[in-house]
Amino acid sequence: MATTQPSIILLFSGKRKSGKDYVTDLIQKRLTAEICCILRLSAPLKEQYAKDHNLDYEELMGSGQYKESYRADMIHWGEMKRQEDSGFFCRLAIKHATQPVWIISDCRRMSDVQWFREAFPNKCVCVRVEASEQTRSERGWRFTSGIDDAESECGLDEGVKFDRIIRNDGSDDILEKHLDELLSSVRSQVDFKTHTITS
Repeated sequence: MATTQPSIILLFSGKRKSGKDYVTDLIQKRLTAEICCILRLSAPLKEQYAKDHNLDYEELMGSGQYKESYRADMIHWGEMKRQEDSGFFCRLAIKHATQPVWIISDCRRMSDVQWFREAFPNKCVCVRVEASEQTRSERGWRFTSGIDDAESECGLDEGVKFDRIIRNDGSDDILEKHLDELLSSVRSQVDFKTHTITS
């Protein structure tokens, strides 16, 4: 378990090419890396998968064709690990986190959300990044059977009440409005001088 308890955890989810990484990077820049860390559940998954299959971990962490060519098998491998232990990747992801604000940038399954809510009650905020299929297509998304209809993409489409929705369809005004509202909420819960909860 992490050595430092967080003040708030932002659990992000969204479809492929919705811009989750773009949005979470913006949030971290505005809060600073000293205050806010981005934790990816896929990082320990991809690191172990790369080791087991003698692959390039850095390429798997990217957004290019290398990752896409292994995506389906990596998803299947990850599912087997989760069936053995639903919190396996969650625990690895937070192992070295020390900042008061954690962003989990790639929640994909109900089990991910449930694990964080149980491990850190009253500290989790579920955030959904949304973009239209047209916008996602313009960013390079193409529907792929076995990936876009799998739990890794659809596991949080239903059954989760999102605390915040961030529209990332290319309108800077709407994106800024949603980011400002979220950041205002985060700042109200964190004392940036002492890194403790203020409410």
